[in-house]
Amino acid sequence: KDILYVTVFEGSKEENVPFDQEAYDIWKGLIDEDRILLGNKKDNFWEMGDQGPCGPCSEIHVDIRSAEEKAQKPGKELVNNDHPQVVEIWNNVFMEFNRKADGSLEKLPAQHVDTGMGFERLCMVLQNVQSNYDTDVFTPLIEKIENLTGKKYTAKNASEAEEKTNIAIRVIADHVRAVAFAIADGQLPSNGGAGYVIRRILRRAIRYGFTFLDKKEPFINELVAVLAAQMGEFFPEIKSQQSLVTNVIKEEEASFLRTLDQGLQLLDNVIAQNEGKEVAGAKAFELYDTFGFPEDLTALILKEKGMSYDKDGFDAELKKQKDRSRAASEVATDDWVVLTDGNVETFVGYDQTVNEVKITRYRKVDSKKDGLLYQIVLEHTFLP
Repeated sequence: KDILYVTVFEGSKEENVPFDQEAYDIWKGLIDEDRILLGNKKDNFWEMGDQGPCGPCSEIHVDIRSAEEKAQKPGKELVNNDHPQVVEIWNNVFMEFNRKADGSLEKLPAQHVDTGMGFERLCMVLQNVQSNYDTDVFTPLIEKIENLTGKKYTAKNASEAEEKTNIAIRVIADHVRAVAFAIADGQLPSNGGAGYVIRRILRRAIRYGFTFLDKKEPFINELVAVLAAQMGEFFPEIKSQQSLVTNVIKEEEASFLRTLDQGLQLLDNVIAQNEGKEVAGAKAFELYDTFGFPEDLTALILKEKGMSYDKDGFDAELKKQKDRSRAASEVATDDWVVLTDGNVETFVGYDQTVNEVKITRYRKVDSKKDGLLYQIVLEHTFLP
């Protein structure tokens, strides 16, 4: 307990939500009172978005700094301040309210605790190391990356050059996990929606390997075997779908490496035709938007050649694109219209495959992309 701090919601006058006395009193019976800290709406009021379930939360933070560091500065001053050794490991969200379309709060008919733990962070504490990447969750992946690239991961006292290698290895180890599990669950990379997120994550990993580990051929797909050996017992899909995941990642790697190769040629042409030392932001954005060539790679290559690009011009073009995309996908959601009061919805999927149902509530969704839609809630559902 002497390395833990907990936070509770201090309350908000503007929201008319009081100080969370109940959480404070519970913690007071479990931990020293000077280790209970008050948090504002930013840190201790959880919301899923502009609308929907929300409520105050209480977090558990751990301070794993050395005794000397703790003597110099108390941990309570570092909670929620992005210190790498004073981190949140657990969160309890008290789902108490519903945020309505007009921004107001209403009490939920059924209230719950939504709890979540940081698995890698807890491993870091239990294994007495200073980083998630020093735990046995990541070390097998890091060792495999070292073998595949011939680069060395320097855990302590890394030079500036070594740290660039370290960052690349960490990015790849982290990103391959996210991508592999998502593909094993059925989400393939694509140019839209969740598939685009997967593609962007994977391309970021490929780019780091290309630039900082000198890997011009696919290699990230070979890490899937390590994940399958590590996690197959607990996540059997990664083992049963190992071949699919490996092949999908390999094809994505090959495709994006061709994009990088093409982008390098296009960038060479831009440099050859450019007058002066600064490339127009619109040109750099065209490489990014039309050909998928990463902005940071453009900046890096130009810097190596003693050049730069108009960052403001690039950002202006990016903002125009985002505004166009936002306008095209804008959605206005009304509040729920309740037809049946109370928490009456039940799950019947274990016992039945056919059922007569009534609509208990509905709301209107006005989408610029898809037109007028309605979302409905049924009194009985087959979806858990």
